[in-house]
Amino acid sequence: MSEALFRAARVHRIMAGGLLRGTGLYAGQELLMMRLWERGEQRQADLIKTLGLDPSTVTKMLQRLEQSGFVARKPSPHDRRAVVVSATRAGQALCDQVKQAWSELEQVTAAGFTEAEYDQAMRVLARIEANLTTSTPPADPADTAGAPSVA
Repeated sequence: MSEALFRAARVHRIMAGGLLRGTGLYAGQELLMMRLWERGEQRQADLIKTLGLDPSTVTKMLQRLEQSGFVARKPSPHDRRAVVVSATRAGQALCDQVKQAWSELEQVTAAGFTEAEYDQAMRVLARIEANLTTSTPPADPADTAGAPSVA
């Protein structure tokens, strides 16, 4: 199951990247932009927490988005240690294009599903996500050295 899930996620990400190509965003960056569109300006630390990504990954993503002119970062007026991120006008202008790309991705992903199959797939994926988010990963990659491979 894990290998099949990995392959499906990989192909999904490649398809998303292709659909986003015209926007100037790379796959994954649209998720960050969606958070800014939904919630407006917010602290970088809150984005990191919401996205569930490594801080260095989000920092690099923000640097690229800032260089492309899609986001702006500035010190928080309330906490000088915090950085506040907002979508620029150019970033806001991408919203409809990204929504269209995600709509196309959803259509391709769910092609041929009946409503019942779609609902069941959503339940199964939610269960997998819950299983993975409540599981505690090993503290050190060395902890899994020599562990049998599960395929």
